[in-house]
Amino acid sequence: MCGICGILNIDSESGIQEETIRKMCKVMEYRGPDDEGIYLGWKRNEQNNVGLGIRRLAIIDLKTGHQPIHNEDGTIWIVCNGEVYNFKELRKKLENEGHHFYTNSDVEVIIHLYETYGIDCLEFLRGMFAFAIWDEKKNRLFLARDRLGQKPLCYTNCRNQLIFASEIKSILQVPRIPREVNLPAIHNYLTYQYVPSPLTAFKNIRKLPPAHYLVCEMGKISIERYWNLNMNNKIKMTEDEYCKRIREVLEEAVKLRLVSDVPLGAFLSGGIDSSIIVGIMSKLMGRRVKTFSVGFEDRAYDELKYARIVAKHFKTDHHEYVVKPDAIKLLPKLIWHYNEPFADSSAIPTYYVAEKTSQEVTVALNGDGGDENFAGYPRYRAVKLAEYFEKLPLWIRKDIIDGIVKLIPYSPEQKAYGRRVRRFMKSVNYSREQRYIRWTCIFDNERKNELYTPFFKEAVEGIDSFDYLLNHFKTGLINQTTTDKGLMDQTPADKKGMGQDFLDTTLFVDIMTYLPNDLFVKMDIATMANSLEARSPFLDHKLMEFTASIPSNLKLKGFNSKYILKKAFSNLLPYQILHRGKMGFGVPVSRWLRNELKKYIYEILLSRESLQRGYFREDYLKLIVDEHCNKRYDHGSRLWALLNFELWHRMFIDRIPDANF
Repeated sequence: MCGICGILNIDSESGIQEETIRKMCKVMEYRGPDDEGIYLGWKRNEQNNVGLGIRRLAIIDLKTGHQPIHNEDGTIWIVCNGEVYNFKELRKKLENEGHHFYTNSDVEVIIHLYETYGIDCLEFLRGMFAFAIWDEKKNRLFLARDRLGQKPLCYTNCRNQLIFASEIKSILQVPRIPREVNLPAIHNYLTYQYVPSPLTAFKNIRKLPPAHYLVCEMGKISIERYWNLNMNNKIKMTEDEYCKRIREVLEEAVKLRLVSDVPLGAFLSGGIDSSIIVGIMSKLMGRRVKTFSVGFEDRAYDELKYARIVAKHFKTDHHEYVVKPDAIKLLPKLIWHYNEPFADSSAIPTYYVAEKTSQEVTVALNGDGGDENFAGYPRYRAVKLAEYFEKLPLWIRKDIIDGIVKLIPYSPEQKAYGRRVRRFMKSVNYSREQRYIRWTCIFDNERKNELYTPFFKEAVEGIDSFDYLLNHFKTGLINQTTTDKGLMDQTPADKKGMGQDFLDTTLFVDIMTYLPNDLFVKMDIATMANSLEARSPFLDHKLMEFTASIPSNLKLKGFNSKYILKKAFSNLLPYQILHRGKMGFGVPVSRWLRNELKKYIYEILLSRESLQRGYFREDYLKLIVDEHCNKRYDHGSRLWALLNFELWHRMFIDRIPDANF
């Protein structure tokens, strides 16, 4: 794991200074505390016109794996963040073809594949990665990001320089980079709690989308997609055959991720997914697995008892920590590391478990991706239930909805069951795509209309943030371009990626949007901030291609979530784990905002500094803060999103972020 960065002069008279590349590296030092590497080249007019930089967290080949790495004659150079899990197999193939290696690193494999296959080298890689290759002979810069988007990469084309980095704050170290708020991106953020790719919160900075590569050659920049997930290719098998194959591909994915020259362990929440990973690790490693869990004093959010059951069952070397988060103290640190507004409050426990784990090991496996592969979220059951409602005549449906809404009083408590029922009922008459977005969104369009000032409304006029997800539902693709105002357009409809039913399509959309923009960002930032590498066997693209071929009615059978996954590992897991409900990895944000953070939320959101920006109406802000604090309504997720935006603005727009945080 690493932080990478670089600059290419496209048509700029100013040369690239080593000091600039080092500043870009320095601000990401926590991503790679073990080593720093710089490459400067492509001399023109006595100046360097390309620069690559890297901060390295050494995982594989501790002695000779220094980056940047070059080919045999030193004409091709690479910096890479991530891991190529099948590198040993690829190295053997390349050596048989006549390539000579000078390291034992997985990264050197990429550069020799590129020598032989060019951009098509991506087809061979099995792993998580973001890399930059400079090809001196072709005067070509080649950037690429892994298929699912586990590793980040952002870029900007500014003053005839192409500048890229693992993190936005690294790009901001380059002199004269504009720091302007991208209001269409914030418009999307307030809907989804993240800024969707390829946008960032900065007007002139973009993310390279997952499964895409960027080539800059002869001054021309092109961006292409190289992989997509096909949900149509269903394979006919018996349930037992599916179970056997799931066990085989997941065990292989875990085995590949056990290769490490540094201590290795696992996150253990006590849920199905992380428990399966720990069980397979226990089988393959032949020694006690180090497992790590974080719990909270609030029992509604604490899963430690389930983690203990799993740890005891597999006889792991278990470490658990009970923490009472000091949100005010931690928030600035999180804002700094996330680089742009990010309102998924589970970033807090994720950060804590990464911090504690990094004190014992350098690599940790996790269960990320299990829910999206096997329909594990409660909202997938809601998708199926809504389909039954659609079959009822409209007048009967209306009477049922009105009756249930009247019977169940509104509760301001964050985890109240009645709240979920009311939300389901109020959305059931929308189109299935619209209601899914409404179940998951923070601010809907109606609330935004109340929140925004005329200035903000004008800046996002004609942009419906729901279109981001609606276009994914329609096309199954994320081959996106961006208009001047940041509205995401789609390529012409191509149904190859679409599933045969709406649940399949919903799983596909979550894999292409929620996973890379929310869950992967959360995990990458939390672990890298603590110099820890996270590996996710459920996100192996070979495994995901197979799970995409499983009919959705075996993932959600009736209303039994993860049916086929649970059946596949029924002999591995304890009964209490197989049959427990899903809790989710969260924190009591709504309760904090009414208690410990009550004064803080008033002081920040209703401060002169906040209001004078002219984005949000003071009367509406005061209304929702009052309603929340007085328990008339739960606006916890909305206030959290607004708080994170305001703190980000103060840190990244109002001052220049540097390495001295």
